[in-house]
Amino acid sequence: MRRRAFISLLGGAAAAWPLAARAQQAAIPVIGFLNSGWPDLDAYLVRAFRQGLSEIGYVEGQNVAIEYRWANGKYDRMPTMAVELVRHQVAVIVADTPGVLAAKAATTTIPIVFAVAGDPVTAGLVASMNRPGGNLTGQASLNVQMGPKRLELLHELVPAAGVIALLVNPTNPNAETISSDAQAAARTLGLQLQVLRASTEREFDTVFASLAKLRAGGLVISTDPFFTAQRTARCPGASQRDARDLPISCVRRGRRPDELRRQYYGQLPSRWRLYRPDSQWREAC
Repeated sequence: MRRRAFISLLGGAAAAWPLAARAQQAAIPVIGFLNSGWPDLDAYLVRAFRQGLSEIGYVEGQNVAIEYRWANGKYDRMPTMAVELVRHQVAVIVADTPGVLAAKAATTTIPIVFAVAGDPVTAGLVASMNRPGGNLTGQASLNVQMGPKRLELLHELVPAAGVIALLVNPTNPNAETISSDAQAAARTLGLQLQVLRASTEREFDTVFASLAKLRAGGLVISTDPFFTAQRTARCPGASQRDARDLPISCVRRGRRPDELRRQYYGQLPSRWRLYRPDSQWREAC
């Protein structure tokens, strides 16, 4: 959303508030921040959001208030939190991919600004890119559409692998689109694609055990806020390097690489094992 439009949106919302609400809130507009992640792990998002607000003249606690709602990876909580924000009479709702659908269902009048990974037109959020219509607008990174390209890249890296696994979160609204697009790409490449699903941290152990049974030559991790958050979530011994390496941190949970290698490495055929010059950085893949 452009700077002038956002300023006008907040200013107009403040001007339209009932007199009683103005007396209680001192004419400060309230922004609803609806996110599927964790407040500690995704604190960088809040910092960036506050910085963006300050650049257009809004400072939290001075001339704007923010109501935060975090789902902690539990997407089924988002409809309730969206309704809470609507009842709070926020001026605008800012939401990520799972949250924007809940916000859209909760209100048709409060403006919603989204940041999504898929196509907002296909998802039914907006009528078109040029003319969104309704009460929703925002930005789309189109990461979902990059799924087939990730599969193609993995095929180039491991051309001998006939079986590739795809990890999706079944509670993600884009899960079916991600799976169907990847299946179509796999057929084009002559690959057998096995879709694995995880929506909780506990299910990751099952996923990696399935990789060994399927004799998969590689794993493509789909775009999902829950998977992104797992790069550091509940990994007591995770380092900064883990935070940049999702496949490692998802299964490590504070365990050393050698420990993981002993757990999974022996189950894989020798021709599929990954070797690196320095054994210190050899990981289970």
